[in-house]
Amino acid sequence: MSLITPSPVHTQWVDIAPGYAGWLALPPAGRGPGLVLWQEIFGVNAHIRAVAEQYALDGFVVLAPDCFWRQAPRVDLGYEGDERQRALALMQAYAPAHALADIAAAVAALRARPEVGGARVGSFGYCMGGRLAYLAAATAGVDAAVAFYGGGIQGELGRAAGIACPVQFHYAGHDDHIPPAAVDSVRAALAGKGAEVHVYPAAHHGFNCWARASYHAPSAALAHGRALGFLAQHLA
Repeated sequence: MSLITPSPVHTQWVDIAPGYAGWLALPPAGRGPGLVLWQEIFGVNAHIRAVAEQYALDGFVVLAPDCFWRQAPRVDLGYEGDERQRALALMQAYAPAHALADIAAAVAALRARPEVGGARVGSFGYCMGGRLAYLAAATAGVDAAVAFYGGGIQGELGRAAGIACPVQFHYAGHDDHIPPAAVDSVRAALAGKGAEVHVYPAAHHGFNCWARASYHAPSAALAHGRALGFLAQHLA
């Protein structure tokens, strides 16, 4: 007779601000450094919730904010067809001012949680969330940031001067959304700031997500190892 062992990670929705919530994943120890996990355009869906649990198992208190709370609270979308089109529309309607306000509120809320208890707080994310992680480094005073194939970062490089924390970037070698010139511009803008830029030659955009056709396990595993070591170094 087999027994199903309950997960040692405790998860729940928590309030960040009135109407604005996030998915919280607590590590087995119940406390640790904080990580704000920024979603892709598909909401805090099964992939993002699983990533939150993955990093919680690694010892972090993870908060995944619901970025589209003003338009479609707790939306959970797939990657193809009508759901993809809805995700694109939600992203296009997400005002930059709202994004910056959401970043500041989420970082402050995580820092204030008793499970973090004054420990350092980092920021990381995927695609749109990679850009938000970069903006958190530039505007919200996080202690480290990791951006996976962050779309649009190359258009926000004027904010690079505000970055005072270590930042790590992960890009696919074949990305229809982020050309090599964009990666080069990020590398140049962050030169001298101790930033790491990793490119995965065999990967395509979205390579970390096991639910997407572009999932590339070797690149995802290598990127996770690099990100985990980087975050442990700068947050633990």
